[in-house]
Amino acid sequence: MSVRVLLADDHAAVRAGLRMVLEAAEDIEVVGEAADGAAAVTNARALRPDVVLMDVRMPGVDGIEATRQVTGEGLAQVLVLTTFDLDDAVFGALRAGAAGFLLKSATPDELLGAVRRVAAGDGALAPEVVRRVLDAAVAGTPEPAVPTVASTAVDSLTERERDVLGALGRGLSNAQIAEDLVITEATAKTHVSRVLAKLGVASRVQAALIAREVLG
Repeated sequence: MSVRVLLADDHAAVRAGLRMVLEAAEDIEVVGEAADGAAAVTNARALRPDVVLMDVRMPGVDGIEATRQVTGEGLAQVLVLTTFDLDDAVFGALRAGAAGFLLKSATPDELLGAVRRVAAGDGALAPEVVRRVLDAAVAGTPEPAVPTVASTAVDSLTERERDVLGALGRGLSNAQIAEDLVITEATAKTHVSRVLAKLGVASRVQAALIAREVLG
């Protein structure tokens, strides 16, 4: 089945370039476009894409608020794509529940790979973003990228779910978690969903950051 993608960017030329790259892949279909955050949310509700490729800086409702609404309603996974790698953009997108974050300098292969991983339920973070997030965590940033998680939430995880959380902290995909724990990929995906629900986070990226904090 094709991965259904909604493009959200206020520049028509950027959307056209993204469409050309994505539609060159046989397994990806661009089902719609949006020039601002409000339209992105409206179109996500109507089209129910697998992935919304979301720009951060858009007029009116920006990409971060649109991401918050899309993920909050469970409409789609969101892959944020932007020219900005500023902390507020990175942390804002992660707090809003984005499943991935890439810079617009990403190569076509990197973009296609990220779309596929996010559609499959895996996270995708540009190396630059990982470094910023980890540096901020070490420095004790006043604006964490993930919500504070009560110790009771972590304690509520079963032993297998803690194993899955640890795997998320190592950046493993669902397929890699399945191989690591000798379970099926479907079972791994179920465990990941339960971990996210128990921790009260919107994405596996947030869970991975929590894992690195609480599990080391």
